Amino acid sequence: MMSLMGVMVIFALSYNMLLGQTGLLSFGHAVYYGLGGFCAAHAMNYIARNKFGVPLPAIPLVGAAAGLFFGAIFGVVSTRRAGTVFSMISLGIGELVAALAGIQRSFFGGEDGIATNRVKLAPFFGYKFGPQVQVYYLIAAWCLICVVLMYALTRTPFGRMCNAVRDNPERAEFVGYSTQRVRFQAFMLSAMFAGVAGALAAINFELMNSQAIGAGTSGQVLLMTFVGGIGHFFGPIIGAVLITFLQISLSDITKAWMLYFGLLFILVVMFAPGGIAGWLSLHTPLLRGGRILNLAPSYALAAIPLAAVVVGGIALVEMAHHMLVEAASDGSKMHLFKIAIDGASPVAWIVALALFFGGAFGLKLVWPRIDDAWGEAQATGEKA
Repeated sequence: MMSLMGVMVIFALSYNMLLGQTGLLSFGHAVYYGLGGFCAAHAMNYIARNKFGVPLPAIPLVGAAAGLFFGAIFGVVSTRRAGTVFSMISLGIGELVAALAGIQRSFFGGEDGIATNRVKLAPFFGYKFGPQVQVYYLIAAWCLICVVLMYALTRTPFGRMCNAVRDNPERAEFVGYSTQRVRFQAFMLSAMFAGVAGALAAINFELMNSQAIGAGTSGQVLLMTFVGGIGHFFGPIIGAVLITFLQISLSDITKAWMLYFGLLFILVVMFAPGGIAGWLSLHTPLLRGGRILNLAPSYALAAIPLAAVVVGGIALVEMAHHMLVEAASDGSKMHLFKIAIDGASPVAWIVALALFFGGAFGLKLVWPRIDDAWGEAQATGEKA
C-alpha cells in the first residue's frame, strides 16, 4: 500500500501541474503515466536480456524521457487552446491511445500486458530489490525527489507564469508572454513526472497492462487531485494518500466501493470545492491564533447528525447494490454493520431513509451555530 501511495503522489502532483497551476483540465493524463510505464517495462526487459549494467533505480529516468517525448508530441496539438477545447482533445487522445493498445500487441502486450522481472537488473550497492521493502524505499526516494522538484518549480518565474496564464491569459499575452508556449512547457513537464510515476508502477507491480492508460486511471487521478485540493500544492498528496488507502481498504470490505468514490467526489464538489487542503487551510489562522477551540462545541454538535447521515447513506448504498446486483443469486438477506437485515423489507429502507434525512435535517439546524462560531473566532482574532 505504501509503495502505491508513493506512485500516486507523484502522479497526482504531476496532474496538478496542469489543473491546479496552469488551469488545464485533462481527461487523458493516464496516457503519459501508462506510456512511461510501458517504456520502462520494455527497457527493463531489454537491459536484463542483454545483461547491461544498468541498475533498477535508473529506470524511472526512462519513464521520464518517455513521458517528456509523448508529452511533446501530443502537447503540440492539445495546448493550442485552453478550456473545453483542451479537455476534449485530451479525452480524444486518451481514447485513441487506449484503442491503440488493443491493436499494437507487440508494444502493449494485449490483454496480458508486459511482464518484467526487476531482480534481473544489475544490483545497486548490493541491493537486488527483490523484497518489497527495498522497492518501497526506492519509490520513496524517487517520490521525495519529484515532490521537491515540483515544489521548487512552483517557486520559479515559470511557475508564477503558469498561474498567470491560468488566472488571466489575456493579461499574460499583453505583457509579452506566449500563453500557448507556457501551456506547452507545463504540459511536457507534467507528462514527464507522470512518466516517472508510471515507471515506478512498472517496477512495483512488475507488470503493465492497458488498464494503466485507460479512462479509469485518468478519472482516478482527477479524483485524487480534486478531493485533496487543486488550489494547494500539498492537496494532491493528501488526496492520493486518502484515495489509495480507501481504494485498497474498501475493496476488501464492500463490492460497492466505486459508488463511494463517486459520492465522495460529488460531496467535495458541492460542499468543499477547495478540497481537503482548502478546508484545512481555513483553520490554519485559527490554529495559529489559539482560537481553534472556539469551534469545538459546534463541531461536536454537528458530529451527531453527520454520523446519522453517514450510517444512513452507507445502508442505502449497500442495500441498493445488494438488491440490484446480488439479490438474484444470493437472495435478499444480507449483513450490514454485522447485523442481519432483509434488503426487501420496507422497515430496513424506512430506517435507513430516516437516519439519512433526519441527520441531514439536523445538520441544517446546526449549521447556523457553526457560522456563528466562525464569526466569533474571526472577530476575536481581529481584536487581538
